[in-house]
Amino acid sequence: MALLKVKFNQKKRVKLAQGLWLMNWFSVFAGILVFSMGLFLKIELRKRSEVMDNSESHFVPNSLILMGILSCAFNGFAGKICYDSLDPAKFAKWKPLLKPYLALCCVFNMLLFFVALICFLMRGSLDSTLAQGLKNGMKFYRDTDTPGRCFMKKTIDMLQIEFKCCGNNGYKDWFEIQWISNRYLDFSSKEVKDRIKSNVDGRYLVDGVPFSCCNPSSPRPCIQYQVTNNSAHYSYDYQTEELNLWRRGCREALLNYYSGMMSSMGAVILLVWLFEMSVMVGLRLLHTSLESIANPEDPECESEGWVLENSLKDTFKSALENLKKLGKFNQVEAGAEGAEGEEGGKTPAITTVS
Repeated sequence: MALLKVKFNQKKRVKLAQGLWLMNWFSVFAGILVFSMGLFLKIELRKRSEVMDNSESHFVPNSLILMGILSCAFNGFAGKICYDSLDPAKFAKWKPLLKPYLALCCVFNMLLFFVALICFLMRGSLDSTLAQGLKNGMKFYRDTDTPGRCFMKKTIDMLQIEFKCCGNNGYKDWFEIQWISNRYLDFSSKEVKDRIKSNVDGRYLVDGVPFSCCNPSSPRPCIQYQVTNNSAHYSYDYQTEELNLWRRGCREALLNYYSGMMSSMGAVILLVWLFEMSVMVGLRLLHTSLESIANPEDPECESEGWVLENSLKDTFKSALENLKKLGKFNQVEAGAEGAEGEEGGKTPAITTVS
């Protein structure tokens, strides 16, 4: 029994073709939307590529751009087929291409669904990329005189101001690295010498943070140096008081920003996928309804359209059988080649009669 079997007359076939033509052009616009989302995400990721450890995060925008281009191409072609299906003479040239085209549509829709899932599942990979990238970026914060790294201070400062964050996981991350350049240290000062000597790696570490970690909404002037020294500030206890620094780490801030963006895009792509699936089903119905016309010379006669010629269970069994036959055929060919090789390797026995 065929799956989704529908009877069509001439009027229904025309309406289906016209509706599919319109839906395909809507799908072209949906493809442009997917392409635009991929381009926007790629630009947003490139803005902060300095604080990302690798290029794996660009897999999602590259996939969106590719799927957007394919969607425009596939649906534009399908629109042309639907338009020509109204004229039997024009439709005849498309008949041999419809089955391969529908198979390609199935592959395209599977890939589109996979890309939608990736948008929801990229959070873990993005988390590790940001964690390592921010860690490296913070190490280069002080290298304002080093070619290739002189921009990193501005990048980190603008990032912390824009996303209202501080450090990688929090403001204490700045205590573990030397973020003040040696250029601005007075090495004749006893305090500087003592701090450098007290560190195994010879770094100048302080319990302070860059100015970009300060929260301008706080009524108290920003305490960015000697953050953990209660006696250095009047009426201050860093363990109990709400510090006037951003408490959230930049990794969490960026992760939430990009994850939210990708999740929204994933939801849009799922809607596009559902629309594409309905277009593919409609095109299959149109294809089978036109092929099953009993008398091609009488276009007004009734015909039947279906999505699958047999039930889903029977179609699945048939596909498995075909795969088994293909496997057996390959084994027989391999066996035949092996037998030929053995025969070729044998030397005929020669009997001598004395």
